[in-house]
Amino acid sequence: MIVSTARPYFCPYPGYFAKILACDIFVVLDEVQFPQGSTWITRNRFKNDQGTLWMSIPVCKKGLGLQMISKVKICNEVLWQKKHLASLQQAYWHAPYREEHLGIFERLFSPDQENILDMNMEIMAYVLGELDCTTRIIRLSELGIKEKGTALIVDICLALGASRYLAQDSATKWLDSVLFEQAGIEMEFHKPPIPIYPQLWGPFISNLSIFDLLFTCGPRTREIIRQ
Repeated sequence: MIVSTARPYFCPYPGYFAKILACDIFVVLDEVQFPQGSTWITRNRFKNDQGTLWMSIPVCKKGLGLQMISKVKICNEVLWQKKHLASLQQAYWHAPYREEHLGIFERLFSPDQENILDMNMEIMAYVLGELDCTTRIIRLSELGIKEKGTALIVDICLALGASRYLAQDSATKWLDSVLFEQAGIEMEFHKPPIPIYPQLWGPFISNLSIFDLLFTCGPRTREIIRQ
């Protein structure tokens, strides 16, 4: 059984979902510390007539960096929802599958949305549904594991009966391979693919949010990611 993990990102890039498709169980690290500074948990890149369109979800600053990701609240005192939705509508006005996928943002970009984890999990569920993904999704909070670093990942694998752990290729810097060997778990490193597909607005930009791909290619998205 292959297990992989990642933090819950906002509108992740295609490689994030390629890794989910490549494993049997994917564990969302909701009970780890929210990172200080800029993070993919609250922002990602789209595309408009100016090139890269950055979109960030404002979160409440009080206690930020000391909280678990699951506790971080969206800052609805800032009126960001209409601006973000208008930016997407304008950027993808000519996209062939805009109408099919804009509805998720009309629902999410609402003052009723309070928690960044809930928003990102709903985005993930939506995209995985579009990809017909059968990978089992589990939250770390469901497992009750409190370790950190490599020990956390190893304990996740042991709790789920994993024989292999699928890690991001960049994780070689911080994962301790000895702990995996001692636990009898094989490590496999995943180099995210960079799918090339037709985009709007000039030269191709790699690793945008997967919604850029969904807006322009619709039902071909899964096939493009797997190429």
